[in-house]
Amino acid sequence: MQEIYLRKGKDASIRRKHPWIFSGAIGSDTSSIEDGSLVRVCTNQQEVLAIGHFQKGSIAVRILRFSGEEIDQRFWNQRIQAAWKLRMDLGLLTKDNTIFRLVHGEGDLLPGLVIDFYGGVCVVQCHSIGMLQCILEIVDALKEVIGSKLKAIYHKSKGSLPRSVETQDGYLYGSIDMPFYAYENQVRYSIDWILGQKTGFFIDQRENRKLLGQLSKGKKILNAFCYSGGFSLEALMNGASDVYSLDSSEKAIALTEANVSLNTFEGKHVSVIADAMDYLKELPLPFDIIVLDPPAFAKHLDKKHKAVQGYKRLNAHALRQIKPGGILFTFSCSQVIDKMLFTNTVISAAIESKRQVRILYQMHQPMDHPIGAFHPEGEYLKGLVLYVE
Repeated sequence: MQEIYLRKGKDASIRRKHPWIFSGAIGSDTSSIEDGSLVRVCTNQQEVLAIGHFQKGSIAVRILRFSGEEIDQRFWNQRIQAAWKLRMDLGLLTKDNTIFRLVHGEGDLLPGLVIDFYGGVCVVQCHSIGMLQCILEIVDALKEVIGSKLKAIYHKSKGSLPRSVETQDGYLYGSIDMPFYAYENQVRYSIDWILGQKTGFFIDQRENRKLLGQLSKGKKILNAFCYSGGFSLEALMNGASDVYSLDSSEKAIALTEANVSLNTFEGKHVSVIADAMDYLKELPLPFDIIVLDPPAFAKHLDKKHKAVQGYKRLNAHALRQIKPGGILFTFSCSQVIDKMLFTNTVISAAIESKRQVRILYQMHQPMDHPIGAFHPEGEYLKGLVLYVE
């Protein structure tokens, strides 16, 4: 195992257990180290601080262990076991809920790794070359920890890694005939990890969808950027009078309609294929609740200003159109937009639209998407519930 040495005074963050080493903190030559290699991280005084995966780029090392202890199969078994135990202790696997995130990267002390669980199927997504090279150890750990509850493991990392990395998606254990169904909050969904976005479903809105359900009875609801219809289905399950699902993607609307049909909610549901910005400018009827759950407007800092303007325009359109006494659910999953900036942006939209608003609730990612106490960057999902007078 090769060693890298930090510049003098650049060991403070790692001593605070932050899981990333940035390239600028490294004082030794790394040109001979291959991407994905395990490296020991040392001070300039040769004190071993950690072991992690090396990869050329801004984040040069993702820390797996804050010691010099070996990374072996037992390490993977222990980390996966700890992640599984947390989800079981949280009561996330029941007859009414068979969908949850099993491993959430840095939040589960496994930076660069995401594993989602769908009714016995684990979908593994590697976001670092090091994790990709450890995929067989991860598979063995999943089989060991989950045991008879495990039906299959599907690897889906294509698109999550640098383009130069060759990898193929596919089953690494077992196989599943499609369509495959799983439950969230008693609602039945068709999950497609092969052709669907991300790992097949957006798990991080489970608790926020549940909150919408509590407010939905007898209400007319617009779900913008609906994808597979999660918010729509939750509203229909809880007695909404009318639900409009809006998305610019025909594929997303088809998926939503399939899920609506699967749960026999057709009579109160309307599908709309349109651009959300354009549609919100002039709505066909007054809505009691509007949900804005757009994809990330900014994935990098250089897009931050443009993203803020996009969030402001989007929310201003919705605030102008929503009926008096209405409720707006609005979200940002852009990591570079923090909670305060997002809140201030939405407030600016309210001022521009000349509507009086009150913040009823602040939303975030659920418990199966934990935030490492020493890695605040792990908090990416922000949301507000606004009462619009």
